[in-house]
Amino acid sequence: MRIIDDTFIIGIDSGYGNIKTANCCFPASVAAYDTEPVFKDNMLVYGNRFYLIGEGHKEFLADKTRDNDYYVLALAAIAREMNIKKLTSGKIRIAAGLPLTWVSGQRDDFKNYLLQNRSVEFSFRNTNYSIEVVGVDVFPQGFAAVADRLSDFKGVNMLCDIGNGTMNIMFINDKKPVPGNMFTEKFGTHQCLLAARENAMRVHHTTVDDAIINRVFRFGTADINEKYLKTITDTAAEYVEEIFQRLREHEYNPELMRLYVLGGGSCLIRNFGIFDKERVTINDDICATAKGYEYLSELNVRRSGQP
Repeated sequence: MRIIDDTFIIGIDSGYGNIKTANCCFPASVAAYDTEPVFKDNMLVYGNRFYLIGEGHKEFLADKTRDNDYYVLALAAIAREMNIKKLTSGKIRIAAGLPLTWVSGQRDDFKNYLLQNRSVEFSFRNTNYSIEVVGVDVFPQGFAAVADRLSDFKGVNMLCDIGNGTMNIMFINDKKPVPGNMFTEKFGTHQCLLAARENAMRVHHTTVDDAIINRVFRFGTADINEKYLKTITDTAAEYVEEIFQRLREHEYNPELMRLYVLGGGSCLIRNFGIFDKERVTINDDICATAKGYEYLSELNVRRSGQP
């Protein structure tokens, strides 16, 4: 959260697997109820409905405005950031983002979606919040995470942001982004998880919980039988090989450029990839993009002189 005068800028990275803010990360899933549910640990109440945040797994939607879930998740993200500062009310400017090549076509709709209510009252985790949304900025994913350190990108660099639903690729040459050389592929880490789950069932005729698979992805191992671990790690290694193949299709050449990897999938590259560590930088900060949104939004506000 950044503060300009009496306005709080809150960056929200609305991923397909997780919602990230500058200080928080939680599953991008929500279950709605007309009556109060029995379990209320992460309950958000808004518009006379009850929402359990983090329930289930949300399907991939290229258009995040198709339902109200990402709006409800944005409210939860705002509440979590405000709670850190012990705040329950205030003026909020949302700093958000979209995949690199989708920003131009979806920016206005996503901005209006997040601006659907200027004044909002809701409760989250038994705390009441009253906010005024004074503005929304929408930026390109991936680039936002490095916008404050472009001076580090000397020569030719490929930036690869691997999310749960998409992989965003762009070039940054001599400290400047190359607008005509950006790509978005629907090849996120969730596809790797599905493949690992399917391979475990095919080879071992056993369902492996997603939490176990994600732990292997994150740490490279888990406290499970070696045969299951091998199936999962082999699947992850194949996925990473395909990532590098797709990067090469977009003109990645490790001898001529440096690679900068970020996003939730960066752990897969670190744990299962074969690469030159001198020429590949991995950013493990899953909140880096949300922090970048706040940085860019603050720049916009200061340049315009408007809150």
